Amino acid sequence: MAGNTNEAEVVVIGGGLAGMVTALELLDAGKRVVMLDASTRARFGGLALWSFGGMFFVDSPEQRKNGIKDSVDLAMSDWVRYGELDPADIWPYRWAEAYVNRCTEEVRDWLSARDVSFFRAVNWTERGYYVPGNSVPRFHIVWGTGEGIILALIPRLEAHERAGRLQIHFNHRVDGLTQAAGRVVGCHGTNSGKAFEARGDAIVIAAGGIAGNHDKVREIWPRDQWGDPPEPMLNGSIPEADGRLLDRAEELGANITHLEKMWNYAAGIRHWAPEFPNYGLSLVPGKSALWMNYQGRRFVDPPLVGSYDTLLLVDQICREKKKYSWLVMNRKIADKEFAVSGAEFNAAVREKKLLAFVLRLLKGNGEQVQEFIDHCPDFVTANSVAELAGKMNALTGTDDVDAALLERDIGAYDANIARGRKFQNDDQLRRIAHVRQYLGDRLRTCNMQPILDPNAMPLVAIRTQILTRKSLGGIQVDLDAKVLDKAGNPISNLFAVGEACGFGGGGMHGKRALEGTFLGGCVYSGRVAARAIQRGQGVR
Repeated sequence: MAGNTNEAEVVVIGGGLAGMVTALELLDAGKRVVMLDASTRARFGGLALWSFGGMFFVDSPEQRKNGIKDSVDLAMSDWVRYGELDPADIWPYRWAEAYVNRCTEEVRDWLSARDVSFFRAVNWTERGYYVPGNSVPRFHIVWGTGEGIILALIPRLEAHERAGRLQIHFNHRVDGLTQAAGRVVGCHGTNSGKAFEARGDAIVIAAGGIAGNHDKVREIWPRDQWGDPPEPMLNGSIPEADGRLLDRAEELGANITHLEKMWNYAAGIRHWAPEFPNYGLSLVPGKSALWMNYQGRRFVDPPLVGSYDTLLLVDQICREKKKYSWLVMNRKIADKEFAVSGAEFNAAVREKKLLAFVLRLLKGNGEQVQEFIDHCPDFVTANSVAELAGKMNALTGTDDVDAALLERDIGAYDANIARGRKFQNDDQLRRIAHVRQYLGDRLRTCNMQPILDPNAMPLVAIRTQILTRKSLGGIQVDLDAKVLDKAGNPISNLFAVGEACGFGGGGMHGKRALEGTFLGGCVYSGRVAARAIQRGQGVR
């Protein structure tokens, strides 16, 4: 490979889900493709390989089987309102319209035809706090997690590789794009210190966003809203999502938009066996845990509850002097409600073991809770509030948590529960009552469980940090995924897909995502780019 030039009709930069879909569609249409990825073959699929695999669809067969009445009009209304998406922001708005209208056919049905299946129950995420979110459940769980999607696509790509139509080169880091006669004709980079080049009639950037590069995240951090960025933050993305190709595209005149909009999570914890430095996991916060600031004081305006508005959680925590927080609960709550996003800690779904999955819903998740108590450095347990406060302070090396104030806040919450349903006046309790109306949430949510219950001990506190995950902005593209310059004109031969283009248009979500739209956006944008290249759109 040293100094070699690889040539094909199309060069795809990035071996994540968006790049895989783009390449597969082109290969199935008879094109020859070179695919370049900065990581190893073992991580083929990028972040999607590790993801839980939730996907946003509209009026799907799963929704209809569950009696959920959905429509494109309702979903588009939710999307625009929740993301605060401006119709004058033309390309993001057009991409949002296109995705909402076509996601079930172009994403769900395409994956189903390639042996990817979906769990029958549909989850209800991002319902909204003050800004209404999903009016109905739309979060479809891939049976097999994100790994199930990737493992369904890899053999199809490898068949093309064996047939000589596809060249896949791993450990190849692309450092720049190559131009000739005013056109993008290829890219160049290094492999173990040795130079390489790849050339093609069309070049597709599928190299992700900036969430894996915390220097870049700090550079674009909205300081006017949240002050200085958290120190430290956890990386819930991958190191290869470093924004390098966005910078190279911008140097060629590409319009980079909405990069300051990011989809970070508030409940990040440290992995005790990290894949790379600063690697974090994202908890799915239990509804019955009390969310406390760095001082162990409960957030009350409003009380923070997970799965309603991810941006609001991040916003409230980042307005604090110290930008980390605590989830305080007892062992009964933890066993019932504890969950971790991603494939690694959802073995029953990942391995498609239905009985194990149902038993976990019915019996709780006590074994996994104990695993985290034993190994995760962000977990502490105690048999009294005073002991818990001491361990919280020991973990952070501060005296920020006042045991008396912590006990007062917990006691006030428990007293509200004790008054009975007719007299409960706490927004968290109202939301718990709300989510328990839906069977999918009732099975995983305690029924008005007090914290200081002697039959539910010990107490558990989890220190949570801001965890970076996705870029909502990126390279602006038109409805054919052609990269646009700052004047709105296509840059010849250059396309962008997936997170690199903000999942479409340079930011089709706006400020917030209705969730399940990242994997779906990768599949949809990859198919769009492949069709345009097949038609010769933007290629000359």
